[in-house]
Amino acid sequence: MKACRIAILGATGAVGRTMLQVLEEQTDWEIGEVRLLASPRSAGQTLLFKGQPLTLEAVTETSFEGMDVVLGAVENELAKRWAPWIVKAGAVFVDNSSAFRLDPSVPLVIPQINAEDIFKHQGIIANPNCATIIALMAVAPIYRLSRITRMIVSTYQAVSGAGAAGLAELKRQIAQLEAGQAVSAEAFPVQIAYNLIPQIGGFDEQGYSAEERKLQDEGRKILHDPALKISCTCVRVPVLRCHSESITLETERAVNLEEARKAIAEAEGVRLNEQPYPTPLACTDQNQVEVGRLRRDCTHEKGIALWCCGDQLRKGAATNAVEIVRTWWQKQAAH
Repeated sequence: MKACRIAILGATGAVGRTMLQVLEEQTDWEIGEVRLLASPRSAGQTLLFKGQPLTLEAVTETSFEGMDVVLGAVENELAKRWAPWIVKAGAVFVDNSSAFRLDPSVPLVIPQINAEDIFKHQGIIANPNCATIIALMAVAPIYRLSRITRMIVSTYQAVSGAGAAGLAELKRQIAQLEAGQAVSAEAFPVQIAYNLIPQIGGFDEQGYSAEERKLQDEGRKILHDPALKISCTCVRVPVLRCHSESITLETERAVNLEEARKAIAEAEGVRLNEQPYPTPLACTDQNQVEVGRLRRDCTHEKGIALWCCGDQLRKGAATNAVEIVRTWWQKQAAH
């Protein structure tokens, strides 16, 4: 099988570095040249890949020549800027930003759920939002038993979801409080240390935040179900890494709990954990989404409630993107 040549656009950020780490862990397909692309200020620095230093290059219009795939770990503006050059170079752009997620011509993919959509791409494949991936990985096994008609979701999202600045702010505020100093808030609207913030992104005219809208819009596209109803409340919590979600869902037919447990336990990329339940600390730096606390919704005969946790830097971002590449490349190379 031919080796896949991969560039990482935005290699110095948390997601870009995790993409490099996940690529290093791959054993069932061959990876060839790995090219690290970043801003001019990072050019010349090195990151280790399989024990060897790789030098970061400043991204230009010609940076994508000779690559089979470009993994995107940059913000929307930069994703839109570089996408035409990536496609022009003949590479496939697997983008982690939200720039193309709802574009009808761009597949939005979780390989364990809608892998067939990968092969409909026109040069760009979108990686879903981290909270969307974690939620759908948890509920997709149940969806396969009976269509889900409605979901009520509350997310508990780690500060690292806001990048390095979010991590630094939590640590700084804890230190400020311990020292009896005034707390300054920059990365978040208000103090996050010892607090919860029920806002991630700006609010729309109906009072929903941008992050809350993503779960419904992206969930409908991934599941090919435009009638799916999802109401979501997204909360930033003072946890360093891993997002957690409380989900109550309603199915078309009543699914008993043993059916649901069996489906979740057998699903790829998911781990049933009822001993006693998943926590963000236990799920840190792993690729699986853990699901627990399955129980009947006592307000509806067709309802199920559950709790899930997943590492938003891994399965919520980098791992999912690499799995998209692996799925596409293995079929591509076979032909």
